[in-house]
Amino acid sequence: MKIGAIIQARSGSSRLPKKVLKPLPYGSDITVLQQVIRRVKRSLSLDEIIVATTTKSQDDAIVHIAEKEKVKTFRGDEKDVLSRYYFAAKEHNLDVIVRITSDCPCIDPRVVDRVIFTHLKEEADYTSNTLKRTYPHGLDVEVISFKALEEAFCKAAQPFEREHVCPYIHTTNREKFKLVNVEAPPHLRAPDIRITLDTEEDYALLCAVFDYLYPETPFFGAEEIVNLFREKPWLKLINRKVVQKKTFLSKEEELKEALKVLNLQELFRAKEIIEKHLKEKEDKN
Repeated sequence: MKIGAIIQARSGSSRLPKKVLKPLPYGSDITVLQQVIRRVKRSLSLDEIIVATTTKSQDDAIVHIAEKEKVKTFRGDEKDVLSRYYFAAKEHNLDVIVRITSDCPCIDPRVVDRVIFTHLKEEADYTSNTLKRTYPHGLDVEVISFKALEEAFCKAAQPFEREHVCPYIHTTNREKFKLVNVEAPPHLRAPDIRITLDTEEDYALLCAVFDYLYPETPFFGAEEIVNLFREKPWLKLINRKVVQKKTFLSKEEELKEALKVLNLQELFRAKEIIEKHLKEKEDKN
């Protein structure tokens, strides 16, 4: 059995372009992507690590970083990330795929190993620590059997199913697969902590976290992160207004989420228009 981590990475992020190429720690010559790769390398369960990026020339820099860190690369479709994962897994003969995103520079290899171990023990189709979130945002791990990934690749038709890789498995067709969730132990339960990278506020927080922890413990993990936020709860204020990206099954669900964003930004007139639309639709039904 061959287990491989596929780290998805691209330069064209909509909210924070070239975010994975930013230095971390701030002012260093180490990029966010390098931090992810180096941490994933410390997993004891992986046979292969592949950075899956796009065919766009702007992502040549990502390939260069992967080669510098001596891991494999795969280039595929920018928007159809599901196909990128499938062909990367097929090319490297993976039986079990570990999905890691390159915007998680605090990823903990011990958490990665725990999710892999649970997946194999339970003989699951899909295992993650996000079906019910108990770990901080940014320690996310998904483990998928090749069989489940192949079915998703062949049958997923909705754009969100192909862009986000796993919704076909864990959401729209969850009854067809064996899904397992890994919860954090009580002392690490902190789903209100956000240490993933989508915005400038996220980057500021990550720079602060690395300033505090990296000099003494370069490969700090979940325990050090949770303890830091307990000691310095004000850190959460840095990115508390950032709204986590989500996947929605309908336009109505997406509009309801948009109301939260509009409220945070005090865009009340736009909020009223959406509320009126939703109420009219509800009255018709």
